[in-house]
Amino acid sequence: MAKILFVMTGADEWTLADGSKHRTGYWADEAVVPYEAFKDAGHEITVTTPDGVVPPVDPASLAADANGGAENAAKVKAVTDGAAEFRNPVALADVTVEDFDAVYVPGGHGPMEDLAVDADSGRLLAHAVQAGMPVGVVCHGPAALLAAVREDGANAYAGYRITAFTNAEEEMAGGAAKAKWLLQDRLTEAGLEVVAGEPWAPHVEVDRNVVTGQNPASSGPLADELLKKLA
Repeated sequence: MAKILFVMTGADEWTLADGSKHRTGYWADEAVVPYEAFKDAGHEITVTTPDGVVPPVDPASLAADANGGAENAAKVKAVTDGAAEFRNPVALADVTVEDFDAVYVPGGHGPMEDLAVDADSGRLLAHAVQAGMPVGVVCHGPAALLAAVREDGANAYAGYRITAFTNAEEEMAGGAAKAKWLLQDRLTEAGLEVVAGEPWAPHVEVDRNVVTGQNPASSGPLADELLKKLA
């Protein structure tokens, strides 16, 4: 049995370029699909957030059309509402990353608000990659990698080949024109090699101990790859 740390957003709003707030959180199936895959494989999950707040789920991610129908949406909501790990997170500042075997970061716009600038999350993620620990990150979750800065000022993930929610997908979703910054651009500026696949299609990149997924559809394939590293 492996111990997997879910690093999750505590932000329920995303600040746009004009200063207005957009309701957000984590994207439900990006947490639920890997959660169920890891639990089914017999692994233990701990959730951590800034200040230990309960991670807020983006209400849009619970809609029927975001989950392939009302029945699937109800199943996803049952996990986000009922999973003990999501309801009882620990504070990032209290986490000892050496106690875990892998780290996973789900997306949603929430990480762009808090994890992208969270020093505790950044230290944890920097330590994880430098220690060779499997790290899985999906969609907007790679925003958390922006805070993973080494003592010399360089990003700990610089030079890694990853994928993330692309500029094209942000434009298609209607968020690009409103955003303060775009994730693909910031990751590239930080020295990461962002590989963009077809919009909305499953796409996973594996580079050494880092496994990344482009969008919600990539959550399942990403979980499969992370499980291979834990086998």
